[in-house]
Order: sequence, then C-alpha cells, then structure tokens
Amino acid sequence: MSGFPILSVLTLLPLLGGIMVVGLPDRKLARSFALGFSFLSLAQALGLWHTFKAANGGLQFVERADWIPSLGVQYFVGVDGLGLLMVLLTAIVVPLSLLVSGRVSERAPLYHALVLFLQAGLFGTFTALNFFHWFLFWELSLIPAFLLVRLWGGPQRAPAATQFFIYTMVGSVAMLLAFLAIFLATSKPGGAGVFDFIELGKLAARGALNPALAAKLGWFELTGRQIASVIFGGVLLGFAVKVPLMPFHTWLPATYAEAPTPVTMLLTGVMSKMGVYGFLRILLPIFPEQIQWLRTPLLALAVVTIVFSACAAFAQRDLKRILAYSSINHLGYCLLGVFAVATAGANVLAPAVEKAAALNGVLLQMFNHGLTAATLFMFVGFLEHRSGGLRGLNDFGGIRKVAPVFCGLMGIALFSSLGLPGLNGFVGEFLIFKGVFPLAMCSAALSVIGILVTAIVILTMLQRVFNGPLNEKWSKLPDLTLAERALVVIPIALMFVLGLWPRLILDVINPTVVQMVEQLKF
Repeated sequence: MSGFPILSVLTLLPLLGGIMVVGLPDRKLARSFALGFSFLSLAQALGLWHTFKAANGGLQFVERADWIPSLGVQYFVGVDGLGLLMVLLTAIVVPLSLLVSGRVSERAPLYHALVLFLQAGLFGTFTALNFFHWFLFWELSLIPAFLLVRLWGGPQRAPAATQFFIYTMVGSVAMLLAFLAIFLATSKPGGAGVFDFIELGKLAARGALNPALAAKLGWFELTGRQIASVIFGGVLLGFAVKVPLMPFHTWLPATYAEAPTPVTMLLTGVMSKMGVYGFLRILLPIFPEQIQWLRTPLLALAVVTIVFSACAAFAQRDLKRILAYSSINHLGYCLLGVFAVATAGANVLAPAVEKAAALNGVLLQMFNHGLTAATLFMFVGFLEHRSGGLRGLNDFGGIRKVAPVFCGLMGIALFSSLGLPGLNGFVGEFLIFKGVFPLAMCSAALSVIGILVTAIVILTMLQRVFNGPLNEKWSKLPDLTLAERALVVIPIALMFVLGLWPRLILDVINPTVVQMVEQLKF
C-alpha cells in the first residue's frame, strides 16, 4: 500500500458517520450529521473522478496489504472506470435519499445511521477486489437495507422485508459456496487458494481454471467444464437475484412498494446495480466460457426480463409497483448487453467495436437508470405525501392544472426513463442495441417490444395522473415547494447534461471497456 488510502477513507467515512449518528439524541441533529457525512463522501467521489486518469483504463488508487496470508486473503481495493462510475452513483443517490428523509421522525438517529452503513457497504462492494473482503461488504449492504424496510416500511413491510432477505441470502450462500470451491481448486500444496478477482480472471483467460477444478474437486466424475458450470450456476444465482433477472424477481415489487420512498430510492438507484456490477466484474471475466456455452438460454432470460417486466408494469395500478417493474425492464437491457458480448462474433464485421459499444451502453445504462429511477420514486413520494398516502394510477387526474411544475419536472424524468433523445436515458439504450443487434439480432429485435410497451406504460401514467379532467378532490393540491424544486433540479439537470454530452462519462469508462473486451477470449 502506497500513498494516501483514499478508497479506504471513502468507505470508512460513512461507517464512522453511522456510528456517531446512531448515538445522537436529537432527530434534526442526526439528519444534519448524516447529510454532512454524505456530502463529504460526494466531495471525495468527485475528487476521485477529477484525478482519475481516464486514458489508463486500468485499476487506479490501488491499496493492497496482506490481511490473512494463510488463507490468501488480502486487503485489495482499487477502481477502474466501472468501479469509479458506481462509486459516483452511490455518492449522488445517498444524499438525495437523505434529503427526502426529513419526515422520518420515529427512531430517526437509527434510520440515518443505517443509511450511512448501507453507503459504506456499497462503497466497499464497488472497490474491493478480493472475494473475502468484497463479500463482507456485499452482506453489510443487505442488513441495513433489510432493517430500513422492516422498521420504516408500509403495512406489509414485514413479509416484504423477509422475502427480500431470504431471496438475497439464498443467492449469497450459493455464491459463497461457489467461491469456496474455487478457493479449494486453486490452492497449492502448503499454500492458500486464490480469492483475487483479477488473478482469477487471468487464470480463466489462460484456460487454467477448468483443469484445476477437475484436478482438485472431482465431483461425481464430472469434467472440469461441468464442475465449472455448476460453480458458475451458484455465482449466477447470487447476482441474478440482486439485479433481478426473471424468474428471480418476485421479491422486488413488494419490497419497493413497501419500503419508505427514500429507501426505495437507494434500492433501485444503487443496490440493484450491485448485481449488474457483479456480472461485469466477476462473472464475465472468470466464467466467459460458461456464459458463451449458455449464451442462448441466458439471452432468452434477458429478453423475458425486458418484455415481461414491461407488460407487468402495464398491468399494475400502484405507481410504485409500476416503477418497480419498469426498473426490472431497464436493467434487463444491461443483462442483454452483457450476455450478447459472450460470442466470438465470427460473422460480425467488427466484433470488438460492437462489444465495446454494448458494454459502454451497459455502464451508461447503470448510471442513468440509477439517477432517473431514484428521481421518479422521489416524485412519487412527494405525490403520496400530498395525497395522504394515495399512489394509485386512477386516484388522480388532471393535476397538471394545479401543479404544473410538478407535472413538468416529473414528465422530464418519465421521458428520460422512456429513452427520449436529448435525455440521459436514450444514450445507454441506443449503445446497447447498437452493439447487440450485430451480435444477437433475434434477441435485440424481440427486446424492442419492451421499449414499445414501456412507452405505453409511461404515456398512460402521464395521461391518468396529470392530464384529463381535474379531479375536484385535488383542486387544492399544492405544487412543488421551493425546497423541493431545488432538490429535484439537480438530477433533472444531470439528465439533460448526460443526454446532450454523454462523453462526460464515456471518455472515462471507454478505456476500461476496451480492456474488458480485449480480455474476453472466445
């Protein structure tokens, strides 16, 4: 380890803040301290973004030190374009969530402390590069999220939180067992196995991982390739639940609907990206052969996730559930891009270019969806507060007449989610389809159905809630306050900036994406 440990400080700062906040007696003081720590983290993340050498593309700000040498465990952290982008997304969404949490009065210090603990877990997940260290943060993020839903959620919070915890824990256990098998297979006589993600990726690229699995494990006379496929299934389950990939999605609508709005912002804005991050950081580099082998069924699941979730959103009448299924739909595009690059591309004119386009689109989609989805749930929270808890699609009507600013700003966020050119949601989806069409034409063509259904869903929401005759019940519905306008103008401005100038992110992530494509040997 050399230089200032900026990533360690970034991760430990919210952890320290949570410990301090939980002991504060006053609600306002706890909120102020939590906001202060979240803004310090945002300043650090922006500093990382500013000093990051984008042309490098590799890991930077690396910290490495022996932790448990006998087990091959190192404290190993670092970020490339992918990790840095997720760190920045976390640093933006958390303070937005805290700013919307002003109405939390019951056990407020504990609430704000748990949000900071969740932020620490997210930072650790996006920076750790050794499985042992990474898995600790992966699980650390689960516990605060469960408690935030269970203690401050809606009427059905108990079953929703339990379902969320069980689904995620089952996936985590499967992934833990898979990596323990890899650790045993890569161990040398008198030495430890390999937990290092980077080293495991190199072993897979050299074709040395499957023979090691066959030689060391030998389960039921299975070949190394078959054993690797079983282990791949365990890791896949862990990430598929987190995204989620259908049919592992059933926990999400209830959890998003029952969680308090600021917590839903965290769940959809950042936590769902942990699964896609795992696909890119761990699954694709370590198990490229298995993804290629199962490419067709995986692409089919991605298409099902895109199309069926859009149709499910259309069938909902609760605004939170509509946005929850829409979130699954948008993350399905990310998985479509990830699975599509697992091909040799023999019949494609420039396969490396198309793969880079698809992966650039995936990274952009992760960031843009996190920003847009969190903002949409924020608007739903404002509407729910004004209506005394109502959030049904048919509970409103014509409120554009009494709340034009609310309608205009939420409409921008909705059109961003739709993928309107000029807003941030368009660029990521365009790049994904641009790259996927030559690599997996049938899957890309079928996935377009999801875009069409999503357009119907969003336009229906605009029509039912904001347009049409004014429901006299809401004739005195207040428009956004100055404080609320100041809050939403930040993400709305980012939607325009990133829609018109996507190079702000692409210039940083593209060198990392190019390296990822070069490491994929098919």
